[in-house]
Amino acid sequence: MNILFWLPYPTEGASNRYRVEQYLPYLDKSGIKYTLHSFWSSAAYRVLYKEGYQLKKAYYFLLGAISRISDLINISQYDAVFIHREAFPIGGAFFEAILHKLGKPFIFDFDDAIFLSSTSKPNSFIERLKNPNKTISIIRFSDHVIAGNSYLANFALGYNRSVSVIPTAIDTDKYQPALKKANKKIIIGWIGSVTTIDFLYMLRNVFIQLSERFHNVVFKIVGPDFSLPGLSNIVNKPWKLEEEIEDLGTFDIGIMPMPDNKWTRGKCGFKAILYMSLGIPCVCSPIGVNTQIVDGINGFLAVTEEEWLHKLSLLIKSPELRKEVGQAGRKTMEERYSVRVNAPKFLEIIQESVSKK
Repeated sequence: MNILFWLPYPTEGASNRYRVEQYLPYLDKSGIKYTLHSFWSSAAYRVLYKEGYQLKKAYYFLLGAISRISDLINISQYDAVFIHREAFPIGGAFFEAILHKLGKPFIFDFDDAIFLSSTSKPNSFIERLKNPNKTISIIRFSDHVIAGNSYLANFALGYNRSVSVIPTAIDTDKYQPALKKANKKIIIGWIGSVTTIDFLYMLRNVFIQLSERFHNVVFKIVGPDFSLPGLSNIVNKPWKLEEEIEDLGTFDIGIMPMPDNKWTRGKCGFKAILYMSLGIPCVCSPIGVNTQIVDGINGFLAVTEEEWLHKLSLLIKSPELRKEVGQAGRKTMEERYSVRVNAPKFLEIIQESVSKK
């Protein structure tokens, strides 16, 4: 069996790193051959979410398009195609339609509400070229659909009956709780990208009030720069793949604020999963799948500013509570959200999709 994986991003992209690449060792053990082709290269990814660089982005886009066309020319050497999110970033389901017409089985995996209009600020110019409605066509053409949560699965079931839910999982052998060093500072951390950094402004007053109550609190932001007027206890750290686990290991508490809308209801709660895998107690907005992951024992949910203040204050004041909640979160990850637990289903879907043809 030989599988072609069409991915949007290189390994730096968290989405395909956690939804595809973590499972590759299990494919190796099963004797399944595979090839990974990302549309955007690592060089492209370094500028993709930055302002400007339009000529470079156009050049890298052309390279990605050539790669996809080349794959179609050589598609006979593969038994099936696994498409994460989409084959092509703009236009309709052109590549997926060709696979369907050729009778080439393909599996479609998605972990966001990509059937809704959404784009990053640096790439807003491309909005008119994107076609979120193509997601429906992709789902219809697919031999099997893998959704990251039940909200996305329910959408997919309207167009295809072969739908499975596989949550975004974590390699619990790689992501393990770090031994905390004695530190008088309490670090409240957040990790993310330019697409979600604005969510932190929901907690503007919470940050200010916590800083007034607890002079030992530091807010550490791993990813884009974030600041609030008058607060000097916000530390920004650029995200780097090779430093991700080390950066997360410095957090005493992890946060995941989100507004409630159709897009965020499709999110797969991965910040919470990251924190909990490392034994970091978390406080999250009760949006979408977060209410299934966080239960009040393995982490806390908060809606109002008062709830955020109360629950973060409890964790700041009590190292015992932080340890207890963190351990419960780690247990949840091992039992329900580990790659080891979800790999058999991932393999089964690939094998069955190919055997049906």
